Amino acid sequence: MPATGDGRAPGAGDPPGALAGARDGRARSRTVREERPAPTTVAAAPIPHPRGTPAQDSAPTQAARPAPLEAAPLKVLVIEDDASDAELIKAAVAGSGASFEIHWAHSLDHAVDLLAPPPPWTRRGRTRGTDFGCVLLDLAAPTGRPATAAPDHGRPDHSRLATTGAGAGEASDGLDGLRELLRRAPQTAVVVLTDAAGAELGAAAVAAGAQDFLIKHETNGPLLARALRYAVERKRADESQRRLVEAELRGQENARLQRHLLPTPLLDGAGLAFTRRYRPGRRRALLGGDFYDAVRTDDGTVHVVIGDVCGHGPDEAALGVALRIAWRTLVFAGLTGEELLTTLQHVLEHERRSDEIFATLCMLVIEPGDDPTGPAARTDRTAKATKPAGAPAVTRADGRSPAADGAVEHARLYLAGHPVPLLLGPDHTPELLPAGQAGPALGLLPCDDCEAAWPAQRLELRPGWRLLLYTDGLVEGRVGAGSRRLGQDGLAELIGDHQAAGLTRGRLVDSAIAEVEELNGGALTDDVAVLLLERNPAPLILG
Repeated sequence: MPATGDGRAPGAGDPPGALAGARDGRARSRTVREERPAPTTVAAAPIPHPRGTPAQDSAPTQAARPAPLEAAPLKVLVIEDDASDAELIKAAVAGSGASFEIHWAHSLDHAVDLLAPPPPWTRRGRTRGTDFGCVLLDLAAPTGRPATAAPDHGRPDHSRLATTGAGAGEASDGLDGLRELLRRAPQTAVVVLTDAAGAELGAAAVAAGAQDFLIKHETNGPLLARALRYAVERKRADESQRRLVEAELRGQENARLQRHLLPTPLLDGAGLAFTRRYRPGRRRALLGGDFYDAVRTDDGTVHVVIGDVCGHGPDEAALGVALRIAWRTLVFAGLTGEELLTTLQHVLEHERRSDEIFATLCMLVIEPGDDPTGPAARTDRTAKATKPAGAPAVTRADGRSPAADGAVEHARLYLAGHPVPLLLGPDHTPELLPAGQAGPALGLLPCDDCEAAWPAQRLELRPGWRLLLYTDGLVEGRVGAGSRRLGQDGLAELIGDHQAAGLTRGRLVDSAIAEVEELNGGALTDDVAVLLLERNPAPLILG
């Protein structure tokens, strides 16, 4: 360790117990390891009793209390070119009574080798290095690089000047070594040592990224131990703040992505109540690949889709956005049925990042109502016969479709590996729609495969019908602590109970999702998208 700022040798005139004046404790430091007590056996913690039981209310005896856990020693790497000074640091820390494990590196290059992460090909059983919690860096320690070494990043290498006391260049050179250390070990706390004349250098080191700085001749064992512990806690706080900022940025990105995944349906004049909900899974900050959409074309046909891209993360979410936008574009271009699904699979195959990615999808095409005995239907047929080609569909003066008057409607259901919707009847007995003609998920089979077909399932929708569409995250939640899943039959029973309680629309969907999460014991693992489409004489309500 170099001389102090006033020209005295380390320890000259220092008060007893100071770090630089502890050379007489060198011999004692050599026996620190032998004097360290053996770790005590930790007694197993007793099983806690339920709240309010007599066993808990009674005061536990001293013998029944578990032994306190012994804190793991903090591993510190000391970068010091003088071996005797490194021993002084060990002795001072050992005399403080704190639990530390001190390692020594004679130069910055030596320390970088110790701090470097192990290669990924390290064989099992081999030593993978020490995970240091803090580094104590003497700013006067050399880097260990030869004077003729090539400069890094195009900058001249003056690291050798750090040991020569080269006037104004010393501060810059010392911080270069610190910056190299922070670059190689960004997750490790750093405390720097300087002499009395280098207090400004220590402050500059903190500004450059170190957690603290100490003046050598003013530092004793307890102060050094406390500074090392505080530096570790400051580093943890900085890392927590950094992760918080990153989470906020991800949240802003998710909000922009969500606006594309969860669009506003275009159902003006359809006379439908459309309620939608989306809940991200608990294991991700990013959205998954669930998506939905609903539009009404000029001929009065209502098209609804809900889908789920396998996997989670930004790539799957972006693919879900691409599929949703492609679906809406194809619908407005006049495609429907198997032709639309085949084209959508081509989009999936070109946009996915690997051949293993697929998407499940449920598509519903609701045709305009046609009741041959109702006056509204006769008016509708007359209007259709006289309507010019390309003119918009006929609606009533109140903006509702003629089907809103109680006409029987017909729909086509297309399933591509997706759960079947629920038809909610007026007698509070939900019914699963038939799935006998379901096709494979998009992307599982090539389009030229004879089994890659998505035939239409014809449905007849009676007046006052309600359809619940959802992704598989809603039915894959667990029921209790076992492995039992809710399943589609369990969902139908649950929805029926909530209907019987008089819940409708948004309250029905929210209460159903809340009970599914309660049965699961917490938030669902997978994302959940739910659509409730209702034929109701009331004006359109977006929930």
